[in-house]
Amino acid sequence: MELAVKEKPYWNPYIAGFFLGLVLLASFLLLGWGLGASGAGSRFGAWLSYLVAPDHTLGLSSWSSYFEGGAAPLQDAIVFGAVGVFLGGLIGSLTGGRYKISIGRGPRISVPSRLALALVGGTMMGFAARLGRGCTSGQALTGGAELALGSWVFMFAVFGGAYAFAWFVRRQWL
Repeated sequence: MELAVKEKPYWNPYIAGFFLGLVLLASFLLLGWGLGASGAGSRFGAWLSYLVAPDHTLGLSSWSSYFEGGAAPLQDAIVFGAVGVFLGGLIGSLTGGRYKISIGRGPRISVPSRLALALVGGTMMGFAARLGRGCTSGQALTGGAELALGSWVFMFAVFGGAYAFAWFVRRQWL
């Protein structure tokens, strides 16, 4: 007989949002800018590219600035911020009693299909973040806090697009 283990509840979203707001405020006060993570991915990609093909990487206009004056692309506040977000999420899941390694999926989708869809969706989001000059955290949190019109338009488009697209994938989750 298998015993069902009751999962601990998520944090109250209002309390979590309050603390997220404090983190955003601290970021503005300590660093001079808000939160965002897509720049860290770009810097990590530049670093990996430099390890394999340094001359080619330095010739790319989008990545050469990361190496100007002998700078190291991973020694930037945005990289440490992204690592901090990861560690903060890990600590939050551990202290909240919700840490487990699993693949969330609906009853009508296989694990390989779920992983493939996650990879495709994540790749599209990462590409779009670089095109839009900011990820959802940078656009929504930082841009929204600064009342940037483009960030508000972006977030309405994200929520509207997700709502419209959800109909097509609903059977995967029900």
